[in-house]
Amino acid sequence: MTTSAPLYGWYGDDFTGATDTLSVLAQAGLRSMLFMGVPSAEALAAAGPLDAVGIAGAARAMPPEAMRAEMSAVGRFFEKLAPPVLHYKVCSTFDSAPHVGNIACGIQTLHPFVSNRWVPILGGQPSLGRYCAFSNLFAAAGTGGAVHRIDRHPTMRQHPVTPMGEADLRLHLARQGLDGITALHYPLYEATNDTDTDATTTDALDAAVQALLAHGAASHAMAPTLLDLTTPGQLATVGRLLWQQSQQARLLAVGSSAVAQALVAHWGKPALTAAAPLVPADGPVLAWAGSLSPLTAAQVQAATAYHRIAVDAQRLCSDMAYAQGLQDNLCAGLHSGQNVLAFTGPTDGAPLAAAVSSTDIAQASADLIARVVQARAERGAPLRRIGIAGGDTSSHAVQALQLWGLSYKTTVCPGVTLSSAHSAAPSRHGLELMLKGGQMGGTDLFERLLGTA
Repeated sequence: MTTSAPLYGWYGDDFTGATDTLSVLAQAGLRSMLFMGVPSAEALAAAGPLDAVGIAGAARAMPPEAMRAEMSAVGRFFEKLAPPVLHYKVCSTFDSAPHVGNIACGIQTLHPFVSNRWVPILGGQPSLGRYCAFSNLFAAAGTGGAVHRIDRHPTMRQHPVTPMGEADLRLHLARQGLDGITALHYPLYEATNDTDTDATTTDALDAAVQALLAHGAASHAMAPTLLDLTTPGQLATVGRLLWQQSQQARLLAVGSSAVAQALVAHWGKPALTAAAPLVPADGPVLAWAGSLSPLTAAQVQAATAYHRIAVDAQRLCSDMAYAQGLQDNLCAGLHSGQNVLAFTGPTDGAPLAAAVSSTDIAQASADLIARVVQARAERGAPLRRIGIAGGDTSSHAVQALQLWGLSYKTTVCPGVTLSSAHSAAPSRHGLELMLKGGQMGGTDLFERLLGTA
């Protein structure tokens, strides 16, 4: 799969999901790097030849104006790099709203930088318990949990920022401003002729795509199409459609890491490289739970191998003496050889009472994490492994740590990647970093991060 130019580019609308796509591509044998923003020429040169280039962003937490500013720069970069496929990586639950993380806004911003009218939107990721059938999204509640329609999901229906009140993703995206959405439903992927199943299915799908592209062709309008995904067996079929179109004109594809999984399945290289075993951490582990999801709360409660420290989020943001005392407490635990887990949300899943924004909490958390890392480095015992739960906290922490890139190390559990950090600072280069969203992982996630389970 090696070429003179990358095969694949992706922009993740948060850092946690962007690392999941990194893991899919790296395990398929593609030389892959996730950059912390549009990379400089020096960073690209330092990364070496790449088959897949990713940029981790924060659009999921941005209003439309900020999204357009960030993603326009991303689009210009990828237009020059010219991978056949540009993947706009969004959360597998599609949680977004007109005023924040607007996926329609993201599509409209990135599409002018590719040349293919067709914009496939993949609506499921079976490997994570996400299923899209007849354009309706269903999601498991935690790893292996019961599957719910997304508007009845116990967490996503009452998400504190972007509650999901509509399961039909066509309607969900139309409310954000994406017009003219068509659909390809999963029965089209299935065999319809017992004597010539492959040819019949291929012909039917190709004809359906051509019909969708013909609609509005005279106006050169964008042609967004939502594609169902209900089983892993459909990935190669969907991947063929995407790759076929990308060979005719550079393509913008939208969705979770299922976009990468589909193309990898079509290329015939699924899991070419087995995930390396998660070995025990070299020294104490620092973990920070900034997510307020009930699943993360359960993971914190189950983390009995850590010294757990409850953080008053409001005081962290407003009281410098409190923040310094917390830093001293974290450092003391790490210096004594303990694994330390700090958490800003209540472990009973109750709403956060602090009268401060989630962005302010994430930034204050990230700054504190960076200070603890620096303190350990100055002591001559740099931290070698960190785990962070929460999309906003992860994004701010990576920036505060002054990392320029992440490469794949191994997989902690489905949807959760352990990455290796790239930094100009020797004490942070090679730091093992787990970034995970609120809906990812089993209750033993933090225990698994230690590598001793």
